[in-house]
Amino acid sequence: MARIPLLDERESLSEVQQAVFDWIVESRGRMIRPFEVLLHVPEMARPAAELGHQIRYEGSLSDHDRELAIITVATAHRCDFEWDTHVGLARAAGVSEATIAALSDGDEVGSPDGEIVAYARELCAASTVSDEAYGQALDRLGASRVVELSTLVGYYTLLAFVMNAAQAG
Repeated sequence: MARIPLLDERESLSEVQQAVFDWIVESRGRMIRPFEVLLHVPEMARPAAELGHQIRYEGSLSDHDRELAIITVATAHRCDFEWDTHVGLARAAGVSEATIAALSDGDEVGSPDGEIVAYARELCAASTVSDEAYGQALDRLGASRVVELSTLVGYYTLLAFVMNAAQAG
């Protein structure tokens, strides 16, 4: 059971919460669990949802690289909700079963996925990355996509922290 009530019934929300609820449903097709927590502070839920929409639906990372990074963050922060939500999407985007198994077990991931995994793991663990991890990500993605990857890691870290603290997933 979640530590904080999940706000999943539109009718019980304030007008401000309902407006954010409606935007989230419109942008994603349904309400999703992290926002059932974040709606307690609708002024934060809406910008978080907008950033997530940009990352998931309008970003320049490939589906493969995006979903690989998301499940890496999920394992780094032990967020079952993120893992359960995105592992199927990662498979559909072409992330190999070997990579998925290695992430699940906490093992090292080899090429071609190792660069993104190393970058995301280092950023989650230390709030920075080594020159080696940065250089490999830069070579693979280019500067703008490294910034996007960093933002993605931060965003999914935010969601993992919210979900884990609320015990909502």
